[in-house]
Parts: sequence; C-alpha cells; structure tokens
Amino acid sequence: MSNFKTYAKSILIPVIVGGVVGLIISGSIDYNSLEKPFLVPPSILFPIVWTILYILMGVSYGLLETKDLLDSRAKIIYYVQLFVNALWSIFFFTLKWRLFAFIWILLLAFLVILMVAEFYKKNKTAGLLQIPYLLWTLFALYLNLSIYLLNK
Repeated sequence: MSNFKTYAKSILIPVIVGGVVGLIISGSIDYNSLEKPFLVPPSILFPIVWTILYILMGVSYGLLETKDLLDSRAKIIYYVQLFVNALWSIFFFTLKWRLFAFIWILLLAFLVILMVAEFYKKNKTAGLLQIPYLLWTLFALYLNLSIYLLNK
C-alpha cells in the first residue's frame, strides 16, 4: 500500500469513528444545560479539538505503519483505546452515566498513556503526536468528575 493510502486509511478510521459517535450522541448532548466547573471551554471547541486529535491519532498510527513499526501489542492498544474513547461519549451523553463515564475515562487515560509509551518506543514523533490527546483526556477527566459532582 502506498504511503498516501496508508496515511489516508489511518486518519480516516479515527475520524469516522468520532463522526459516527457524534451522530449517535447528537440528540442527547445536554452539555449547555449542565452545571459546569471552573475552566470549561465553550461547547463549540469540543468537535474542533476532537477532530484535530483524531487526525493526530491517525498520523501517528500511519507513521508507525509506513515504517513497518507496528506489532500486535501496539495495534491492540491503539484500537482498544479508540473503542474505549468512542464508548465514553455514549456513556456520558446518551446514557447520562456520569460516574460510570468517569471510571471509564480513567481506563481511557491509562490506555492513552500506554499508547504514548508504546508509540514513543517505536518512533519518538509517533509518541509525541499523542501528547495533546493525553493532555485533553486528562482535562476531560477533570470535566467529567466535576460535572458529575455538580449535577448529581
């Protein structure tokens, strides 16, 4: 497969997953009606940030794939974290399971840390491209817990 096709596939997978989840949860997002903590970004920022993060995720994965640096461990960590990421929004917005979503995002943060470390071992750039995702996930942890506590 050409590098272009590899990168296109690698970027499209997380972007499509994020888009499908966005469609699933779109009718149940109650973010604007919730009590929110200090340091809350405007709701318009979330889809922009997530699109950028999904693109970075794909570029990072594509980088490893084009250099033939992917093994089964890296692939499993990547796809499991993507699956866990997708389910968080459904738990938080559609099902309104705020406390469960907090526990779930703890799992996601752990998986993202594993992914960053695994990717970094294979290619420093691939690992560093995931740092914004890790930071955003940690920020989402704060938001999730705060929103749960303020709205229970």
